[in-house]
Parts: sequence; C-alpha cells; structure tokens
Amino acid sequence: MSESVIRIDNVIKKFNIGTENELEILHKICIDVKSGEFVSIVGSSGAGKSTLMNIIGLLDKPTEGRYTLNDIDTSNLKDDKLSEIRNSEIGFVFQTFNLIPRMSALKNVELPMMYKGIPQKERTAKAKKLLEMVGMGDRMSHQPNQLSGGQKQRVSIARAMANDPAIILADEPTGALDSVTGRMIMDIFHKLHKENGKTIVLITHNNELAKETDRIITISDGYIVPNKEEM
Repeated sequence: MSESVIRIDNVIKKFNIGTENELEILHKICIDVKSGEFVSIVGSSGAGKSTLMNIIGLLDKPTEGRYTLNDIDTSNLKDDKLSEIRNSEIGFVFQTFNLIPRMSALKNVELPMMYKGIPQKERTAKAKKLLEMVGMGDRMSHQPNQLSGGQKQRVSIARAMANDPAIILADEPTGALDSVTGRMIMDIFHKLHKENGKTIVLITHNNELAKETDRIITISDGYIVPNKEEM
C-alpha cells in the first residue's frame, strides 16, 4: 500500500481551555490517508467535521496529539511555517468558492504560485493550462461576478491545483450548486483522482457523494465511528 499523506494520531481538540465552559470537540481522533486515495469525511451538523477539517487544513492546531502531513510533523510548528506548508501542500476547494472578486479567473489561479515566489511567466502558463483542464479556457479573463456558481467552482479547483499540492481538501464543494452542476464538479474530482493520481479529502454531509469515494470516514459527536468491516 502507498505511504500515508495524512496521519492523525490521537488528536484532541478543546475550546475555552481552563474555563468552566471548556469543551472537548474531538476525542482521540486517528486517521490515516494513503497517497492517491479519494476519501470522504461525513457527519451530521455539529459532529466535528469542520473542526477536523480546520486541523487537516492547518487552519487550526490540535490541543493534544500529532498531525503528520506528507511526512512533516506539524505539531509544534510556528504559524508562518504552517502558512508556508498550507500554501504548498494543501489545495482548498470551499463551498463558497473564496475567489478574489476584483481578479480575473487567471489571476485567481496564479495567486498561490505568486505567494510561493514562482516567476510570472511560469505561473501564467501553468494557470492557463489548469483552467483549460477544468474547462474554463474561454473564461480566463472573466471576474468571479461574471461567472456562474459551477464556473466559479471550476476556477477554485484549478487554483487548488496550482502548487501541485499533496492533498486537495474539498469542503462541501457541491453544497451551493444545483445537482447537474454538482455532478460536473464531482466528475472533475474523479478525473483528478484517476488521471492525475491526486489525494482528495471530501468533507460532506451528503451520503450519496460520499459513496463515490474509495473510503468513507464517519465522525459522530467528535468520535470516528468504525466501519462495519473494521468491527
């Protein structure tokens, strides 16, 4: 089996530490995701999905436990180092797209490469190639307000691929889209997985979408629920 890209060992996440309102949201979470896997993390609202996603995406730190991403132990790293790793190792796709309004599709896709210090000529060429790959080659100069929801999400997938990240972390990527457009977005993820060998983590409450992935990780009340075959 391939090596682990994501390894989460006994992660606990608490909020309001040391106060009478102290709350433990994640309880000794253990997750292992191999290179090239397409996995989904499912759970109802309040199950701990968002908290777990923020830790996987290095947007938040565990209170206890260890998180290793692509062989990098992130447990004790400072914020600037976490930011650097986040930009190069994780491609984010959000339900709300998170595109910069006054920038063209092309410039939005170039942005992560600009932060990484890639020369303009090189990043423009790569951004064009990525937009063509997601079927947005004819919309490169359009700003987000000139694009439909599905087109915005395709731009955000191209942006997520900009620095050839170790993982693509997709948070409810079809949540704001109609079913036909959502199907198109899922097809792009399947293509990235099968043809580009991308490791993809899909956060969703939609069990039908989750069934399309290689493996489903279920979280409930801050605990990982064992799959029936693992019990």
